[in-house]
Amino acid sequence: MKKILTHWTIAFVTLFVLMYIGFKDPQVKEILRLKGFDLLLQSEPKEKSQDIGIITIDEKAIEKYGQWPWKRDILADVIIKLREAEVGIIVLPILFSEEDRLGGDNELAEVLQYGVVISQVGTTQTNKNAVPRGIAKINDPMAWMFEWPGMLGPITLLGEKASGVGVVNTVPEVDGVVRRIPLIMKIGEDTYPAMAIEVIRVSTGALSYQVKAGEGGIIAMRVPGFSTIKTDPNGRIWLRWNKEYDTISLADLDQVGKFKGKTVIIAPTAEGLNSIVATPTGERYMYEITASTLSTVLDGKNITRVDISFLVEMVLAFIIGVVVILVTRFTPYFFIGVMIVGFYFFTYLIVNVLFENKSILADGSWIIITLTIVAFHAVFNRFILEFKLKQQIRKQFEKYLDPRQVAILVKNPEKLKLGGDRKEMSFLFMDIVGFTPISEHYKNKDDPEGLVEVINDYLNRMSKIVLKNGGTIDKYMGDCIMAFWNAPLDCSNHAEMAVKTGIECAEETDKIKKEFKEKGLPDINIGSGVNTGTCIVGNMGSENRLDYSVIGDAVNLAARLEAATRNYRDKNGKVTPLIYSSYTKEQLKDIESVELDKIKVKGKDELITIYKPKVKSTQSEGYDFVANKKVKTTIKKDNKK
Repeated sequence: MKKILTHWTIAFVTLFVLMYIGFKDPQVKEILRLKGFDLLLQSEPKEKSQDIGIITIDEKAIEKYGQWPWKRDILADVIIKLREAEVGIIVLPILFSEEDRLGGDNELAEVLQYGVVISQVGTTQTNKNAVPRGIAKINDPMAWMFEWPGMLGPITLLGEKASGVGVVNTVPEVDGVVRRIPLIMKIGEDTYPAMAIEVIRVSTGALSYQVKAGEGGIIAMRVPGFSTIKTDPNGRIWLRWNKEYDTISLADLDQVGKFKGKTVIIAPTAEGLNSIVATPTGERYMYEITASTLSTVLDGKNITRVDISFLVEMVLAFIIGVVVILVTRFTPYFFIGVMIVGFYFFTYLIVNVLFENKSILADGSWIIITLTIVAFHAVFNRFILEFKLKQQIRKQFEKYLDPRQVAILVKNPEKLKLGGDRKEMSFLFMDIVGFTPISEHYKNKDDPEGLVEVINDYLNRMSKIVLKNGGTIDKYMGDCIMAFWNAPLDCSNHAEMAVKTGIECAEETDKIKKEFKEKGLPDINIGSGVNTGTCIVGNMGSENRLDYSVIGDAVNLAARLEAATRNYRDKNGKVTPLIYSSYTKEQLKDIESVELDKIKVKGKDELITIYKPKVKSTQSEGYDFVANKKVKTTIKKDNKK
C-alpha cells in the first residue's frame, strides 16, 4: 500500500489538477476545442447546395463591363435579368456608402425593393447611415450581443429602398480564424442582423426578429415563419463548410437559368475587389462567409453545444483518467498502448457521430489531454516501479542465483512473488565433515588467513555447482551452505536437481581431497542432506532488512538429514556424502536410489526413510556399500555409538 501511495499518488494528483484546470476553461482549452472543430469540419464530405448560387464579378466580367466601380445602373440591369430568370433572394455584399459619381443610384434603388439585400459593416470610428432592425426580446439578450462602436451603412436612398440590409462583419476566434458568425449585433440599444439572417427575414416577409436569452446568455433566434435557430450565448452560430455552390461569371448571365428559385449572391472576386479571411478549411472570400452562414441556417444543421456538454466531458475525462491509472498499474505495455489508442479512437468516434448525425459539438480535447498526460504519468510511474524492482531483484539475487536466472527474473519480475508464498520445494544442506583437523592445522601454523582462503575456495566451488544447477543459495553458515530449488523461479524437477547438485558437490570434493593431499592438508569430506516438501518462501525480515528465504518443517528436515550423514560410513570409515528423504526419492526419475535406513528425527513422531544415490564416489568408495543394511535406529542413538 505504501508503494502504491508513493508512486501512484502523483498520477491521481495530476488527474485532479487537470480537472481543476478543465473546469476553469482556460484559453488553451478553447484553442484545442476550436482545433478539434476544424478537424471535424475537414472530415465532412462535400455536398452540392440546392439553395444558393454564386455570380462572380471576376476579371472576365470586368473586361466585359469596364473598370470597377461600375455605374450602378449596370447592377440594376443585372438584377432585372435575375428577376426575369425567377431567382430567389438576391444578395449584394457590396457597401454602397457613397453616391454614384456617375449617376445610377435611382435606377439601382428602383430594383432593390424586389427581394434584394445589401450590406453594411460595423466600424470602430464612424456611425453613418446605419439601418437597424427591431427585435422582440425574451428576457434580456442585449447584454450578451457583440457590440460595435459604429456602423457604416448604404446611402439613405438605397438603404430605404432595399428589401433588407445585413451586416457582413466577421468575428474571428482567438487564433484569428473565423468559425462562428453572430446573427445579431448591437450599437447601444439598436440591433443589426447579419446578412444571412436578413436574407431569411426577407424571404419570409417578416418585419423583425425574436431573440431569446437565459441566465447563461442568448439561447436562440427566430424569424417569424422560419424554424428556431439555436445559438451560442453570444448569439453566434458555428459555420459548416461542406457545401459547394454552382458558380458563373457575371459575364455569362445567359446561364443564369440554373439559379431559378435559388438565393443568388453577387460576389466581387476580381483581384482587389474582395477581402480574404482565414477559416478552418483555408482562406476564403468574404462572400463565402455569407454563403456558408446562409446554407448552415437553411439546412437546419447549425451546430450547437448541449447545456450539459461541459459537465459530461469533464466526468468522462475523470473516469477515463482513473481507468488509465488503474489499468496501467497491472497490464503489459502493449495493452496499455492499445488501450490509449482505443480511447483516442472511441473519443473521436463519439465526437464525430454527434457532429455528423446530431449537429452537436462535443469537446473531446480535454479527454485527450487528460488521457495523454495521466497515461504518461502512470506509465512513467510503472517504469520507475519496475526499474526499482529489477534493481532490487538484481541486488538481492545476484550472489545467490546463476546469472542466467537473475537475468530471467530481471526481465520477468512477475515471476518473483514478493511476500510469503506456499509451494513445494527441495532443500539442500551441505557441510564439511571433520572441519576441526583442518582448523587445527592452520591454527598450529598461525595462519588464520590460510584457513579463510581454504574455506572461501571450498564455498566458491560448491556454490558454482549449486548455481549451475538452478539452485538458490539461501545463506552461508560458517562452512555450511543452505540452498533450495523451485523458487524464485519455477523448477519442475527440483528434487532431481537438488540430488544432482549433492552428487556433483561430492565429486568436486574428491578433487579437493587430492589437492589437500598434495599440500599436506588433512582429509576433507562433506555431508549433504536433501528433502522435498511444502514451505513458505518469500521476503522475510523487518522493514529495514529483508531476506529472500524459506521457513517450514521441510527445511528443518533437510538440516536434520545433513547432520545424519555422520552416522553412516563405509568400511573405511568415510562419511556418506549425501542422503535424502523418501519425499525426495519419490520425485526422482533419472537417479537410482538405495534405501539406507529408517530414522527418527527431532520434531517428528514417525520414522523417516532415508536414501542415497546409487553412484560411485571416491569419498565413499561406492554409495551402494550398505544397500541392504537396515539400521533401524535414531540419530541420537547413532551419535552415541
